[in-house]
Amino acid sequence: MSGDAQDESAELEQLRKAMKTRPIIDKAMGVLMAAYSLASDDAWKTLVNVSQKTNTKLHTVAEEIVATTQEDVVDGRLRRLIEAAMSDLKSK
Repeated sequence: MSGDAQDESAELEQLRKAMKTRPIIDKAMGVLMAAYSLASDDAWKTLVNVSQKTNTKLHTVAEEIVATTQEDVVDGRLRRLIEAAMSDLKSK
């Protein structure tokens, strides 16, 4: 396979993965927007911040946030991470 074909194949795989994970990320952003009165951009930045600080894939963080809605409360660890990320937003 030529370099161009490999690049296209890798790009296609990335797009497929993004299409699978995007819905859960959107749901998590909605949870953050509703629970913390965040704008869409700030909800995104909060997700990214938590993901980076915990060295956890973004979609995994999103899955945890959405899963907590089934229990009507965000668990303590995740709540602290979200609040720290929001604090980082305010300090910028």
